[in-house]
Amino acid sequence: MLSKIWGIMFKPTETWREIGEMSESQLNWYLLYPVILGLLPALAWYYGTTQVGWTVAGNSPTRLTPESAAGMAVCYYLAQLAAITIIGYLIHWMSKTYEADTSTVKGIVLASFTATPILLAGVVGVYPIFTLDLLIAIVSSSWAVYLLYKGIPLAMKMPPERGFLYATSVAGVVLVMVSAMMGATLILWDMGFEPVFRD
Repeated sequence: MLSKIWGIMFKPTETWREIGEMSESQLNWYLLYPVILGLLPALAWYYGTTQVGWTVAGNSPTRLTPESAAGMAVCYYLAQLAAITIIGYLIHWMSKTYEADTSTVKGIVLASFTATPILLAGVVGVYPIFTLDLLIAIVSSSWAVYLLYKGIPLAMKMPPERGFLYATSVAGVVLVMVSAMMGATLILWDMGFEPVFRD
């Protein structure tokens, strides 16, 4: 798995071709990829929000209570896995429209590898600085979009023009998913699950 992380980040063309050639049984092993890699941002943000904290307008650092941060870290981790799974299923579901030969497992694996830059970038949560985190989020999201447009045609073995349309449809689904998750977060906070800050 570590070689695939390196490959998808620095040799995406070769890695996507390898993924496209994998059998269903080989792809099944990579369902663990987001389960393991998704722990990095959840644990990093837990540590950063409870131990380091963030500063607003030069005041003393603001931190979350360990209990509140633990609940949020678990929800964050589960939300990542749910989003990758749903996007992967929708990649498979849309495959008939774009005449791609795929499976649900292949769709989830494709979504997992596409999310690699975002999952790795989550490590910045260890030291929460808003401007730095925002900059890294923009860079990692841009790289993930690049991987999506690069990966769909190669992993699904289709012409680039059809792959571009397919990837654009997937990108639209991802935007809807992000908006839905933000809305769900606001609803949960309104229902009493908002963060609890330490004095």
